[in-house]
Amino acid sequence: MRVLIVEDEEKLAKSLKKALEAESYAVDICFDGEEGYNAASIENYDLIILDIGLPKIDGLALTRKLRQEKIKTPILMLTARDTLNDKITGLNSGADDYLVKPFSFEEMLARMGSLLRRGSFEPQLTYVVGSLSLDPRSHIVKRAKKIIDLSAKEYALLEFLIRNKGQIVSKTQIMDHVWNMDTDPFSNVVDVYIGYLRNKIDKAFSEEEPLLYTVKGLGYRLGK
Repeated sequence: MRVLIVEDEEKLAKSLKKALEAESYAVDICFDGEEGYNAASIENYDLIILDIGLPKIDGLALTRKLRQEKIKTPILMLTARDTLNDKITGLNSGADDYLVKPFSFEEMLARMGSLLRRGSFEPQLTYVVGSLSLDPRSHIVKRAKKIIDLSAKEYALLEFLIRNKGQIVSKTQIMDHVWNMDTDPFSNVVDVYIGYLRNKIDKAFSEEEPLLYTVKGLGYRLGK
């Protein structure tokens, strides 16, 4: 899944980006509210993490602006302010949750997971297609009861496909949710990783029915 971080503390932003990428998220970062607005209004994100104290456009104004423009992406607001009134102001601006600095990365992951389950994806403990299963909490993937070892990007791709099981997803949709804005949109990276994934979940289980299908001219589908 793809996350936008809008945070003017460059060290913190880069640290969060690195940690979230290790958890299989695709992450873009912006260092001011104006840049964050441009990214959030153009790109397709699953979650936005933003600080209140941003230059150019502060986090509260940015959140209100996005909500006024009907951008419904879940927003997790970060702030050093921890009074009840500050929290109420943040939530009333349109944020979905509020995290006070300093915070633990584990708490952030838990808050993110809650928002993502609450948003466009149905809450589910384990995703299953045929004999394939994916646990989004532990990141454990199994087929026919055997654990499959996936890279972070392979896992992110499979998670997006399995959340949309039975549906055709285009290369553009995959690129929008699994890769960040630095990726060349004209590269064959999606095809390459589909090949890696097919080798691990289908070809390695030749006795099982294939699950990952290429739909010519349209994209890919996991399951029938």
